[in-house]
Formats: sequence, C-alpha cells, structure tokens
Amino acid sequence: MNRMTLGPGSLERFATDPRRAAVLGELHARPFPLLKLPRAVVVLAFMTQDQGEGDIALLSKMSVQRGVPPPVPEARTHSFAFGKGKLRWERHSEFSTYSWEGPPPERFGAAVEGHPFGAEFAAPGPMIAGVHLELRASDPEGEAGLEIFDKTSLCHSMMDGGLAEAATDFRQDADGLTRILVLDRGLSPQRAGALAMRLVEIELYRTLALLGLPLAQSIAPAVGALESRLMTIAQEMMDGAEDSRELLQEITRAAAEAEASAASVLYRFGASRAYDDIVRERLVAVGEQPILGKESWSAFLKRRMAPAMRTCQALEDRQEAVSAKLGRAANLLRTRIDVELEHQNRDLLASMDRRARLQLRLQQTVEGLSVAAIAYYVVGLFGYLAKAAEHEGFPISSPVLIAGFVPVALLGVWFVVHRIRHHHMRRAGDGH
Repeated sequence: MNRMTLGPGSLERFATDPRRAAVLGELHARPFPLLKLPRAVVVLAFMTQDQGEGDIALLSKMSVQRGVPPPVPEARTHSFAFGKGKLRWERHSEFSTYSWEGPPPERFGAAVEGHPFGAEFAAPGPMIAGVHLELRASDPEGEAGLEIFDKTSLCHSMMDGGLAEAATDFRQDADGLTRILVLDRGLSPQRAGALAMRLVEIELYRTLALLGLPLAQSIAPAVGALESRLMTIAQEMMDGAEDSRELLQEITRAAAEAEASAASVLYRFGASRAYDDIVRERLVAVGEQPILGKESWSAFLKRRMAPAMRTCQALEDRQEAVSAKLGRAANLLRTRIDVELEHQNRDLLASMDRRARLQLRLQQTVEGLSVAAIAYYVVGLFGYLAKAAEHEGFPISSPVLIAGFVPVALLGVWFVVHRIRHHHMRRAGDGH
C-alpha cells in the first residue's frame, strides 16, 4: 500500500480557497483567558459607526506606544500587554469590546487601577455596555463584597457545577459599569476565564437585546394609527364607497407606510431576538444552580427581559397583521373595481351594438335613397336617347320608352349597389 508522506511545505503547491483561513480562524478567534485568582476584568462595549475604522485607529495608536505591531484593517481581534494586565479587543457585527484583565483592588467595589480606560482613551463610538467583574476566593473577605449589592435586585447563584458563586444586581456603579462578583470554589484558570467571559457576555447581550424595546415603544403610536386607518378603510368598503379608485390609492399609501414601518425595525428586532437567544445559551453554559433563599440569574432575567421581548414580538406581529390585512383589502377592492370595469365594458359594448344597428339602418336608408337618385340620373340620360329615337321616327313615343325604362333602371342600379356592398362585406369577413 502506498502511503503519502507530508513534509514541510508539501501542500504549498495546492491553490487555497481564500475563505479557508477565515473559517479555520473563527474557531480560535475568541479564546477564553486564563485567569488566576484574584483577578479583575473590565469590559467596555462600543457601538460601531464607521465600519471599525475608529477601533483600528485607536488600537494602532495604543499598540505603537507600547512597541507592538498594530492590527491590520481587517483584523477582528487584537491583544497586547497593558500595565500589569492585558488588553484584548474584539470586533462584533455591530459593536466592539475592549476587555482588560489585571490585578483587582484591595476590596471589591473599589476603583480598579492600571486599566487603559482613562482620560487618554478615545472611545471609538458610543458606549452601550460596561462590566466590572472580579474573581476572588470564597472566604470571609471575598464574601464581604456581597454587601455592596442592592438587595432588591441581587442575583446570587452557584455556577459551573458548584465550583463558583456569582452575584450581581445588574445596576451600574459610579463609572456606569455593572458589577459582578465571582467567588472561587475550585475553578481552574481555564474554567475561571470561561465562566468570567460568559457572565460578561450575559450582561452585554442582555443590554443589546433590550435595544429593541425603545424602538418598539417609539413606533407603537404609528402602528396604532395604521390599524385605525385600516378600520376606516374596511368600514368604507362595507358602506360601498363611491370612488373605489381613490379608496384603493388610500389603501396603497397605508400599505406602503406599513411596509416602511416594518422595514425600519426589521434588523433591530431580529438582532434583539438573536441576542436574547445568546443570553439564554450563556445561562445554560454557566451551569447555574439556584441558592435557597436567593434569586437566580435565570429567574431575574426571565422576569425582567421576557416582557420586553414580548413587546417587540407583539409589535412585529401587529405590523405583519396590518400589512397582510391591507393586502387583502387591496385585493378585495381590486376585485370590485374589476367587476365595475366589466359592467362598464358590457354597457359600452351594448351601446356600441345599438349604434352599429342604428348606423346600419341609416346606411340602408341612404342606400335606398342613393339607388333612387342614381336611377333618376340614369333615366334622365335614357330620356335623351328616347327623344332622339322619337325624332328619328322610332314608332314608340319617348315618354312611353322612358316610363318603361324606369323599372329597369331601378332594378339595375339596385343590383349593382347590392353586388358592391356584398363584395365589401365578404372582404371584411375574410379579414382583408
């Protein structure tokens, strides 16, 4: 059996699909950091407004200042050491994240020092979310950090099969960051990093999922107005509006507005559903176990996020219903207009038929008069011949000849006219 031996560079002769590197790199694009306790993690998320140009410019400046190569324009991740910690940037579909992990302050809730987000940090876009997470030992000193949370919204659960506790109140501190405390009960550095980033993602994607709610609330009045117009249009159709074409134009305008309204929220509502699904997946991934007497993360988020998601879904359903009903109303009205046009065409054809019959009668009358007139002139011409014959001694007088010729003239002219008309009718019937 022949065996293929792969040596260094043996595959370089093969043409490579340009997408291969991106596909292979995606699996390793966002590895979890290795976190050794105690550790602080500060994450800021900024909405992307310039296709990431601001991120690249900021990272290039920070990289050059620290003597590391800047990221390439198409880069999706970039990291380098910053102070006693490490800064990592990631590009997402509509936002970017800056994550710094380093030594924590002496006590949970105090200001973190050594991070890059000071006065010199030029934000690449509007900030949408921020997290201040700390991993500490599960001891009296670490558990003392639980006291700074708002007890009315505190979420406290066991995580990762009982290897950690995680607590937050989903409220922002003085810096606008959501604080999360993780108490270690035997996490390895790899599992600690995975748990920390999943908890951070829960907060980030929770915020992004709720972006659809203000939009839903802002367009709800417009959707309500469209529903009212639909009711008015339906009532006018029931009452038998006289001007169907004007009513159809009104339906068309309303349908266009409905489609424009639906298109304006299509991306945002779709993104909100996707982010909500990610939050649910991350809650499953952290292996949450409720603590007796404490509200769990899952219960809190379900209670607070579900109504917002249902509001967005309900508004989207209303938009679809309005569009569908306006479409059906337009079809019904077009059917009525078609029926009206058929009636008008029927009446028009009947009127044209009446006119054709009248024109035929008139033509027949004119034809009879024409026969008499032509015969009159033919008889007149024959009278000259009759008088000339009488003058030359023809035994029958001219009046008698003229009188006898009148029937012959009438029949002859009628026969000629009839043949001409029959010829024209046959040519018309043959399509010539």
